[in-house]
Amino acid sequence: MKKVLSKIGLGMACVMAFSGCTEDFDELNTDPLALDINALEDSQVLQGQAFAQAQYVSVNGLHWRFQISQNLFSDIWAQYYATTAAGFDSDRYVQVGRWADLAWGSFYGQAAPQIKLVEDLTESTGNTVGNGMAKVLRVHAYHRITDYWGAVPYSQFGNAELSVAYDSQQSIYEDFFTTLDEATAQLAAGGSSFTNGDRIYGGNSSQWLKFANSLRLRLAMRIRYVDPGRAQSEAEKAVAGGVITDNADNAFVSTDEQNRNPLETITDWGEFRMSATMESILEGYEDPRMPEYFAPAVDGDTDGDGSPYEGLLNGQPRVNLETSKNAGHSDLATKFIDVAKGGINPPIELMNAAEMYFLRAEGALFNWNMGGTAQSLYEDGIRASMMQKTGADGASIDAYIASTNTPIPFEAGAAAVTDIPVAFGGDTETQLEQIITQKWLAIYPNGWEAWAELRRTGYPRQYARLESQNPDVGVDEIMRRMVYVQSEFDTNGEAVQAGIGLLSGGDKNNTKLWWDKK
Repeated sequence: MKKVLSKIGLGMACVMAFSGCTEDFDELNTDPLALDINALEDSQVLQGQAFAQAQYVSVNGLHWRFQISQNLFSDIWAQYYATTAAGFDSDRYVQVGRWADLAWGSFYGQAAPQIKLVEDLTESTGNTVGNGMAKVLRVHAYHRITDYWGAVPYSQFGNAELSVAYDSQQSIYEDFFTTLDEATAQLAAGGSSFTNGDRIYGGNSSQWLKFANSLRLRLAMRIRYVDPGRAQSEAEKAVAGGVITDNADNAFVSTDEQNRNPLETITDWGEFRMSATMESILEGYEDPRMPEYFAPAVDGDTDGDGSPYEGLLNGQPRVNLETSKNAGHSDLATKFIDVAKGGINPPIELMNAAEMYFLRAEGALFNWNMGGTAQSLYEDGIRASMMQKTGADGASIDAYIASTNTPIPFEAGAAAVTDIPVAFGGDTETQLEQIITQKWLAIYPNGWEAWAELRRTGYPRQYARLESQNPDVGVDEIMRRMVYVQSEFDTNGEAVQAGIGLLSGGDKNNTKLWWDKK
């Protein structure tokens, strides 16, 4: 018992609510000794409830946490959306401090403790399959955090000390691959765990094994430019072990009346709309995913191009937004909006088969053993996405894949955002742009991942922002990372200063992460 408590450490308040509801936590000040560790160790049901909550909070499921962690940062910087609220400066490349602080606190005050609790308990109680699942969840959760900030607290989290050291991103990634080795060995043995608590796969170890291998493939490709040899070996290991190839194995965190898809709430607030980049690409490709992602603008075809789907350029100056842009631009599709208005509260997607095909296609460009050619895997990725996201039939999908359509100007007088067709071809760099552009469409609305891939590859191409208020990042440049938050300087100052020393260019938004070497 003391071993478990010592591992849990300080600040475990967020693990108190095992009912599955994620609201109204006393996150920081609850005495960890008040936790009934005996009950948790003795009950798979309670551990399963803790695991379910860890899954939901690790993707910032609660609406305001999602907004300040993803929607106002990576979703906007990946140009899935543009903000229509005059005071939302993040679309003008300002990292708003209070939002970033809440995003950091949402992870380290809520998600990280919950994940650690489950991983420690499953180890202590000999729940091998459950421990493998928890390890995979930890890697998935932390890779998002290090891909935002770079060096972050990782190996020393939960050390029960007042100061928590930062790990370099390189060392974190190395541990990810080691952890996935451990997890896949545990999951490959078969069996199940948390069948009533697992929000992703219902405790199915074979599906978790595919998820683990797929996560390895994602992370392997992330380091392709900084360590191509390791990237290839890890990617080939992932494919050999078996990644997600069918939409039936896609990873979603389920939702319910208490644990909702955050988009269902924040769309009601009317603070963002489809980006001009989205309009240029989707309309140019005559993409059947358009109505599955966005709704026609209330004001209809405002730019005279014959389509009621309207995108907004990112980086609108405040004065431009003093008159609302909402009616003239496309909101999200019906399924994402408030249930009271026809939405369906969809599950939160973590990973899909299409992403795996596009990752494999990229590897195949460089003669990695990915189980197919770059073209065949690219086309399979489009098929998987179309089958998942639309009702298009096989003939329609084949016609799309063979199409020479290219993106179009989002409005009269503008240029198209890029000139690449859907049909695969051209030199290697053109093919890479095609692969990443289609991946960007296929993983929507996962802006967290889309922003990481934009930084890694430079794709998809974006329209320049109208305005940047960040002296380090110009209107035609890419935001490279989040700077550290004030609460860390206030409470963990020595460690965060050491963490800054692990970066390659100081604590700035234009400092590239370790893997960002193209």
